[in-house]
Amino acid sequence: MSTILTRPTTGSHGALMDSIYRRQRHIYDATRKYYLFGRDTLIDRMGCTPGQSVLEVGCGTGRNLDRIGSRWPWVRLHGFDISTQMLETAQARLGTDARLALGDATDFDPAALFGIGQFDHVMISFALSMIPDWRAAIDQAARVLAPGSKLHIVDFGDLEGLPRPLRAVLNGWLARFHVTPRLDLVESAEAVAQARGLTVRSRRGPLGYYRIITLRRPETD
Repeated sequence: MSTILTRPTTGSHGALMDSIYRRQRHIYDATRKYYLFGRDTLIDRMGCTPGQSVLEVGCGTGRNLDRIGSRWPWVRLHGFDISTQMLETAQARLGTDARLALGDATDFDPAALFGIGQFDHVMISFALSMIPDWRAAIDQAARVLAPGSKLHIVDFGDLEGLPRPLRAVLNGWLARFHVTPRLDLVESAEAVAQARGLTVRSRRGPLGYYRIITLRRPETD
C-alpha cells in the first residue's frame, strides 16, 4: 500500500475536516450507521468483477472500501481523503488491502497518487454534502472513468418524506458537521453526464432520505 500523508494548510478545507474528525473518527462508523443509509445498497449493486480497479473519493475511515473488498473479492482498492486524521484510521483498518493517499476531490491526479490514470469504478459516498465545490468533485470523478466504467454516488436526498420537525432536527444535526444536502444533486450529475458523454441513472431512496446516482462511460466514445 502507498499512503501519501501531508498535513493540510491551516485554514484549508482539509484542516477543517481534521478538526471535525480528530476525535470523531474513533466513533464515526459506530454512529454513522444510524443515519448514513444507502451505502450498502450502492455497494451491493456495483457489479464489480475480479481484477477491476475501484477508487473511493473521500474514503474516510475505509469502511466502504473494506465492505467493497468483502462483497467483491479480488478487486483492486484505492481511496483518498482530504483529512489526514481519517486516513490514519483507514490505513489501520485496511492495511495492505488498499492503496490510500491524501487528496482533494476537486483537484486530484490519480496517476500521481496511485500510478493509475483511470478506474473501472469510482464511488463517492456522503462526501459531496461536505465538499464546498461539490459539482467540481463530480466532474473530476467522471474524468477518471475508464471506458465502460461507472461513477457511483450516494448522498442525502431532499428528505421530503420525513415529518417536518424530524427533518429540521436532522438538518440541524448535519449542519454541526458542515454537512449540507445538495438538493440539485441529480440535475448537477446530469449536467456532468451530458458534458462528458455519459449516461446517468438516479434512484430515490425511501422517504427521499438518500439518492443513488450512477454515471456510466460508454465502452467507446
